[in-house]
Amino acid sequence: MKRKCLSSLPVGLLAALFIVVLAASALAADFPSRPFEVIAPGGAGGGWDTTARLTAKVLGETGLITQPMPVINKPGGGGGVGLAYMQKKKGDPYTLIVYSPPLLLINLTGQTKLSFRDVTPLAMLINDFGAFAVPKNSPYQTIGDVMEALKKDPKSVKTGGNSSFGSMDHIQFLQAAKAAGVENIKDIPYIAFQEGPMAALMGGHIDLLSTGMAETVGPLEAGEIRVLALTSSERVDAGVLGQVPTLKESGIDTVFINWRGFFGAPGLGEAEKAHLVEAMQKMTETAEWDDVCAKNGWTKAFMGSDDFAAFLAKTEGEYKDLLTEIGLYKAQ
Repeated sequence: MKRKCLSSLPVGLLAALFIVVLAASALAADFPSRPFEVIAPGGAGGGWDTTARLTAKVLGETGLITQPMPVINKPGGGGGVGLAYMQKKKGDPYTLIVYSPPLLLINLTGQTKLSFRDVTPLAMLINDFGAFAVPKNSPYQTIGDVMEALKKDPKSVKTGGNSSFGSMDHIQFLQAAKAAGVENIKDIPYIAFQEGPMAALMGGHIDLLSTGMAETVGPLEAGEIRVLALTSSERVDAGVLGQVPTLKESGIDTVFINWRGFFGAPGLGEAEKAHLVEAMQKMTETAEWDDVCAKNGWTKAFMGSDDFAAFLAKTEGEYKDLLTEIGLYKAQ
């Protein structure tokens, strides 16, 4: 069958197509023309909230986004409430949301049927990393000591964290244990604390705390805990955590990234997506962003839309394997 060229189309249809193209071009050229709505799917003061507010602040201060970017908190369901809200905003380029690993985990554990494929990945902005801490009087001197104990008896080390069973603090330690050669990782005890996991560690209620790096700095400086290892690929280059080895340095060949990035609504237009990605990339090259990352202990890790989507798919597979091993994966 021969293709019809544009010149063979009726004049009325050609005119209509021309108007549609012009309208789309005008919309893209005009963007952004009104305030955004930036969603933090957790409570005020948390990681998502901090990332959303500081990103919006720097984008505004540098003039890379000229419209207001107020942040709205929509906590609940480990991020599921915010994800459901984004489904109501299909195609809306003015609604953005920030996420991290729980976006993948709440889908894999069956808390929601929605996944990262139900929003539009825009850009990874930062990496944060985990830390494994023990009380100051712990018999475990190294992360290797912990893993050797678990190899002998996976129930011998009681672990805990702030996130729920099967979520980030839990998974980052299981990933380390698996890489260290611990079998039956599903048997490792894990207790989720909604509040006060550090107090539980220092009080002897758990043997090891799996948490974020930033949460360990104060107690480590005060000599109340020892941090055995970090999940980063390289050592922290300053501060008290600079003395703590990585898992890789400790002979455990794995890295766990607490990535954070931005997503748009499902069905986001290509022109608007490109505008937002470019603005975020330019933001990460500013002195203002350098300052924000330094103050919060974040590692700059920009990744554009396509690479970010590929990273999410790969990481989802890694989480799926771990969750399957401990019986928490639920096929969607």
